[in-house]
Amino acid sequence: MSAEKSGTKKTEHSLPLISHLLELRDRLLRVIAIVIALFFSLVFFANDIYHYLAIPLTSQLPEGSTMIATDVATPFFTPIKLTIVLSIFIAIPAILYQVWAFIAPGLYKHERKLVAPLVISSAFLFYLGMAFAYFVVFPIAFSFFTSTAPEGVIIATDISSYLDFVLKLFFAFGLAFEIPIATLVLCWTGATTPKQLKEKRPYIVVAAFIFGMLLTPPDIISQTLLAIPMLILFELGLLFTRFYVPKETLAQDS
Repeated sequence: MSAEKSGTKKTEHSLPLISHLLELRDRLLRVIAIVIALFFSLVFFANDIYHYLAIPLTSQLPEGSTMIATDVATPFFTPIKLTIVLSIFIAIPAILYQVWAFIAPGLYKHERKLVAPLVISSAFLFYLGMAFAYFVVFPIAFSFFTSTAPEGVIIATDISSYLDFVLKLFFAFGLAFEIPIATLVLCWTGATTPKQLKEKRPYIVVAAFIFGMLLTPPDIISQTLLAIPMLILFELGLLFTRFYVPKETLAQDS
């Protein structure tokens, strides 16, 4: 009898785990299906998408200069690679929703009310960081790079190298713009307090420039244009902690 009881208990404990794993698999498959559907919707416009991505550089090139492809297959595979990455970026809200739907049943009602806005804000801030990189950072950085070329040097950037460069910047700025969310979560979970973060502000300034150096290509313009928004967003995150952090914690800080 005891053996039967222990076997029953094992089955009861394993069933929830199996159901969670099955749900996780289903949600991953949905995400993959969404990305694939987006890819096939965009792949016919791959060359046009790349052309639009290259405008910040091509508009700064000297007259007569163009981008080049150094490998035979690069003109085909580079736009395809860009389309895959773009499909993933566009699918971020759907990915975050699937994550939210997976973890929401395990949260309390008040936690769900707090987490839902954070999920939406995360997607918005990531896109905002990418837009900031494209419309602000790229024109400034490429204008500087093309104007400092030594005399006699013809600027002809490889299309694959350019794509790798801008994708790194997109990811770096998208990630950096999540700082307000990270600040709120750290204070909300009790890992730190707004007062402690304010006291560590000088170290955070140094850390912002270090991360700017690590996340961007090795040029002072990109590093500075990433570090300054990071500091502004950190202060913005501190400002909004008053709406997320328990009042008892804020009272202790004051």
